[in-house]
Amino acid sequence: MTKYNIVSVGEVLWDILPEQELPGGAPMNAAYHLQKLQQQVAMVSKVGRDDHGGRLLQLMQRMQLSTSFIQVDETYSTGKVNAWMNENNDMQYEILYPVAWDHISWNRELEDLFRSGDLQYMIFGSLMVRHDITRRTLERALQSDVQKVLDINLRAPFYSHETLEWLMNSCDLLKLNGAELELISSWYGSFASHEERIQELSLRFNIPTVLVTLGGDGCIGYINGQFHYRQGIAVKVADTIGSGDAFLAGFLASRINGGTAEYSLTFANALGALVASKPGGCPEYDITEITALVKAPLHC
Repeated sequence: MTKYNIVSVGEVLWDILPEQELPGGAPMNAAYHLQKLQQQVAMVSKVGRDDHGGRLLQLMQRMQLSTSFIQVDETYSTGKVNAWMNENNDMQYEILYPVAWDHISWNRELEDLFRSGDLQYMIFGSLMVRHDITRRTLERALQSDVQKVLDINLRAPFYSHETLEWLMNSCDLLKLNGAELELISSWYGSFASHEERIQELSLRFNIPTVLVTLGGDGCIGYINGQFHYRQGIAVKVADTIGSGDAFLAGFLASRINGGTAEYSLTFANALGALVASKPGGCPEYDITEITALVKAPLHC
């Protein structure tokens, strides 16, 4: 039996862009990159019994991602997202609801997976709470004794103050972008800097590690009470789909392999930039392309 050290739970779907359809969903994007970085990842989700679901399963197999924990729904269709890029090169999304991944059910296979002593990390996102069935599965999964990694993914109207507080209270690592940081921290006061906002969330919810991606401006890591900064890497942006997911995967893989906080952020920054330079959230690339960008020119 495969010994998984990471489980990624949540949405798998198709991003429907004006010119093409691309596989996606933040949990699957992260799982794809972690698998390329030699981690053993269990992807937990649900697809419909339709053409889009069949193509996703085939694609995951080609990616060498396990489909052992992908459920198939007889009623609801595979998830889809209408996506387009605005004038600032930021992706905009319309997420269809309800779909198959809103109905991920707890079963014996998941019970055995989360009881495994091999698991180190569980990745999950805020979209999982938009339907009661998948939310209940998440509640069960959060009872497991692993490091819990919350990748905030604010997509109106699928979040609330209450649910985000519950999720942040449940995590050991929080990853979010600058806009999400500003919005969430504004619920608790007025702050003069990203550093103050990060410290507020870290202290309020007892989160040891907070990672904030800032697009072309790089990233900030707050790890065990210390701030770490990395500047953006200059690349020609194809689109920003999945670049934050790649960043998270790069950071986790580096930490698992013994990387320092500083190097792990550098590596994560490079992988995020590399994915932004290619179309879609799961592009083909070679690991040497990441290491080349570690030494690439920085934005001023």
